[in-house]
Amino acid sequence: MSLETRHAAKRFRRKITGYAACLLPFEADGSIAREAFQAAVARTTDAGLGCAVNMDTGYANYLTPVERSEILGLTKEVIAGRRDFVAGVFVEGVEGDLVDLYRRQMDEIVSFGGTPILFQTTRFHDWAPDQIVELYAKVCEGHESVFGFELGKMFAPNGMIYDEETIRGLMTIPALKGIKHSSLDRGKELRRLEIRDEVRPEFMIFTGNDLGIDMTEYGSDYLLGLAAFCPEKFALRDQYWLEGDERYAELTDALQYLGNIGFRAPVPAYKHSCAVFQHLIGRIPTSEPHKLCPRRPDWEAGIIEDCAKRLGYAL
Repeated sequence: MSLETRHAAKRFRRKITGYAACLLPFEADGSIAREAFQAAVARTTDAGLGCAVNMDTGYANYLTPVERSEILGLTKEVIAGRRDFVAGVFVEGVEGDLVDLYRRQMDEIVSFGGTPILFQTTRFHDWAPDQIVELYAKVCEGHESVFGFELGKMFAPNGMIYDEETIRGLMTIPALKGIKHSSLDRGKELRRLEIRDEVRPEFMIFTGNDLGIDMTEYGSDYLLGLAAFCPEKFALRDQYWLEGDERYAELTDALQYLGNIGFRAPVPAYKHSCAVFQHLIGRIPTSEPHKLCPRRPDWEAGIIEDCAKRLGYAL
């Protein structure tokens, strides 16, 4: 796609649908900071964004089934039916029939009022496109609304980016309403949007590109770990875009600066960066990530402080 074609593809004043993948914070003793988590869910919902829990930002790959269930309960308490929320279905490393494994977690999420989003598993990495589509069709059967998830391996080894044949097939599944695309590749995501417009225009592409958050300008919506840092700033950015307000550009630049810092290599350590940011602005009790999460260096707080000041936070 040429620069001229890409520029012409921008969809000005479009209403953007945004979800923040909520960070799971921790107390000094290593236990889950439940009150701080619920405050984040409330803050995100009040800002007008959807909450996505038990995602990569919520350490879904490290939590026990009991802990994931607890997070669903804490989320439901706060949202109290005011709007939808999304919750991850994580089956990597679990033995058993894949359809059954997915559907049991999906049923639980729906029982709490959430919409399931399906993490991938290494068990189907070498499957043909029609096999993957068939699996999703069986998993989604009978459900009203489900989201898919393409996760690049820079985030987690169980992730994969589908080929176009698989994407086209997934778009034909009625219950699958959209897919989160986390390749960090603008070209691939723009191609997803072209396929979407051709095959199923109402199908939602949620950008997971924390290094290119302006993908929303081209027709992507978003489900971002970066939005967990400061959901109210993302909500304001979206409002500026809808209104055609020139302040959109300056705010997007500041948010992208934060994204470039937070999501630098090794990418999974962005969750520690998020904890540092949230602690710095006084929203969580410690800057500690999950004990299994890759860590940032001791000087992280200094560079994150600069990010926060650029976004207008008084420290």
